[in-house]
Amino acid sequence: MTAQAPVPYPFPWTPPMEVPEALRGLREQALVEVRLPSGDTAVMVTRYADVRSLFADPRLSKNVARPDVARIAADNELFVDPKIDGDPPHHTRMRGLVTRAFTARRIELLRPYAQQVTDELLDAMAAGPKPTDLNEALAFPLPILVICKLLGIPPEDRNRFRSLVDGFLSVTKLPPDEVERCRSELWQYLVELIEYKRANPGEDDLITSLIKVRDEDDNRLSEYELHHWTRSLLIAGYVTTASQIGTGTAVLLHRQDLVKEIRADYSLVPSAVEELLRTQIMGSSIGTLRYALEDIELSDGTILKKGSSVLLSEESANMDEEVFTDPFNLDIRRPENHHMTFGAGIHYCVGAALARMELQVATETLLRRFPDIRLAVPAAQLPRALGGFMEGFSEVPVTW
Repeated sequence: MTAQAPVPYPFPWTPPMEVPEALRGLREQALVEVRLPSGDTAVMVTRYADVRSLFADPRLSKNVARPDVARIAADNELFVDPKIDGDPPHHTRMRGLVTRAFTARRIELLRPYAQQVTDELLDAMAAGPKPTDLNEALAFPLPILVICKLLGIPPEDRNRFRSLVDGFLSVTKLPPDEVERCRSELWQYLVELIEYKRANPGEDDLITSLIKVRDEDDNRLSEYELHHWTRSLLIAGYVTTASQIGTGTAVLLHRQDLVKEIRADYSLVPSAVEELLRTQIMGSSIGTLRYALEDIELSDGTILKKGSSVLLSEESANMDEEVFTDPFNLDIRRPENHHMTFGAGIHYCVGAALARMELQVATETLLRRFPDIRLAVPAAQLPRALGGFMEGFSEVPVTW
């Protein structure tokens, strides 16, 4: 790395409907020093090949409860948990147990339910006032109701855990005492929920399946791991997809040429969803940190030094000119779109199939149902939810 001041991170969203300008030229260096919201510094890995290989490199640890590791937020530990081993072989064991319950069959069986929920939400939207906030009408309630169905959470609890998850994911938005209240209340809610499900098991919900793994499997989850994974799946299955639905749809509505293209051929919806995921305009730019256990040589010979706090930049990897032709162009017909938004290897998102399914259902149904839907305000006026782990648009006013 050349000697220069650390780059402020996350990168500012300028202009509002484009990938951050700071990502242009970033891959001229394999490593870039960044300053996090906490004020700490970390090293960002910028190139696709390096990011992909490091996801599976045992020399890069996810166990970052160490005094010499940088913090994302000054007042929130976020996903740092010293009781959870995020590295193989322990992570591999836990992930294997969870994915046994998180099957592709279970996800596909949820598609009719996701379609039903989407239809009902859009019925209510059509009958309501114009303009309306697409986030509240569709983007947030759909993933909440689907994850409630999947996990076996009473849907009437959705508003409660939505506020708690928002606090849990605060980076700079909330004061420390409010963050801690949300963290502790979310954990207590899940403790009570799991005990209820243990006494009253569901027929085919994920929490019941995980409880069976915990109580009956010889290679079982610990009780703490059961609670941790339930919380992780709840957060990952809700907030990231909600932000992507709202902000990704806003991008499409801003680009009416792309909407026209999709309406002429709805088979483009899956590739459009992938391209919106690749560009990550939803703003999930604040990744989780890792720790270099030893020196690691990158593809160009650059050395990632032992003891470094490391960010694997999925958004920079997704803009790598060596992998993606014209990467800053939103191409909904892009072939071979092997983006890194869901990670890779043993750290590939277990909920990727669920997210894809919901995004496809929401996008296609909305465009079919509302042929004249458009943004109700100029794109430059859409406010971002700054100060949290997710930086999607906090409101997406639409009319039709």
